[in-house]
Amino acid sequence: MPGAVPAPGAVPAHAPGTARPDASRLDVARRLLDLLGDTATEPRADTQLEALTLAVAADLPVLLWGEPGIGKTAALNQLAEALDLPLTTVIASVHEPSDFAGLPIVGDDPAQQGVPMAPPDWAVRLVRAGRGLLFLDELSTAPPAVQAALLRLVLERRIGALRLPPGVRIVAAANPRSSAADGWELSPPLANRFVHLQWVHDHEVVVRGLGGVWPVAALPRLDAEALPSAVALARRAVCGLLTARPELVHRLPTTETKRGGAWPSPRSWDMTLRLVAFATAAGSSREVLSLLVRGTVGDGPGLELMASMDRMDLPDPEDLLADPAGAVLPERGDLRQAVLDGVVAAVRNRPDRRRWDAAWALLARALETGAPDLLVVPATTLASLRREDWDVPAAIERLAPALAVSRRADRAADRVADRVASGAGRVAAGAGR
Repeated sequence: MPGAVPAPGAVPAHAPGTARPDASRLDVARRLLDLLGDTATEPRADTQLEALTLAVAADLPVLLWGEPGIGKTAALNQLAEALDLPLTTVIASVHEPSDFAGLPIVGDDPAQQGVPMAPPDWAVRLVRAGRGLLFLDELSTAPPAVQAALLRLVLERRIGALRLPPGVRIVAAANPRSSAADGWELSPPLANRFVHLQWVHDHEVVVRGLGGVWPVAALPRLDAEALPSAVALARRAVCGLLTARPELVHRLPTTETKRGGAWPSPRSWDMTLRLVAFATAAGSSREVLSLLVRGTVGDGPGLELMASMDRMDLPDPEDLLADPAGAVLPERGDLRQAVLDGVVAAVRNRPDRRRWDAAWALLARALETGAPDLLVVPATTLASLRREDWDVPAAIERLAPALAVSRRADRAADRVADRVASGAGRVAAGAGR
């Protein structure tokens, strides 16, 4: 009746054919959400994103470590979209071991046919699709029994009676135990099956992303003609290091925390060899390769491999002594120092006047293209090799002023360091009174 007050909770009447007021407001809210989600991508150098895509291309399981809210899940969603791969997310900690090992299903005649292990629905969907990105999230909150069940999935790509097709890639994410809800350390067998990448945020990437533009993820472009040489280089690098350092073939860490990360084993060295080959064929930067090898065999062995690969490309000291005027020296200071030390060592092993003069000419050339402080030790050692009947070469006259300045700078730096240390000692002594 006119003027009646609607009962509490009653839906207000509206004219037939007109939209409900609440529905209209939700439509406006949806348009606003669509605008907020309307973002673009741009090519941008991103070392950790390139390392992730390279490992995905190499068909190796990757584990992203990072604090909560750092953007691991968002990175995987963006990666799947950029690679046009359907994303399947599985929260490992909310599943039972049988969800990964398979549920036993009794058939008509178990004695003759056995008991098959039925896979979960998400595994069936991946097999039917033939391709996809399997994202195992919150791995560090999975209890040991679930981690044990994941071993076969990560290594053999099997769930129950199904084998995942080659078009499926596996990426996992985990928070450090200190910041994970009821977190566990990863078991050593499971940890040794992953390429471990530390996921950190880049301030500029976050700012531009919130502004609507995120970096694009793209699989690396492999040079088809470079594939054989890339494989040869990877085998030479890994085998050369392990021949010289056999103790690095297998080294299980002593602490539980380190066992849950990257460490060297025959399995992880095989993964490293694959990554070196892929990075070489893709022309990836040294920084990207360093992230990958350290994330596979650990920081120490990984850095040793990188240093060994750097030395593989160094020129032969004998070639430099044969033509010092045409020598091309590395630009990086540590590699240049290694080359000059190698030249001096070659002269020491087989000293004669011609080789000694050639070494001085090479040091003079190094002075023209690099820092003089790198020449102090090689020049001092080379001078000590002089025989009485060898004349002093003219190159020494060009080197002497620069070396003298470098020595004075070193002595001045030592005096400053001594004064700072003695000053700190006096302050500490005064504070103790």
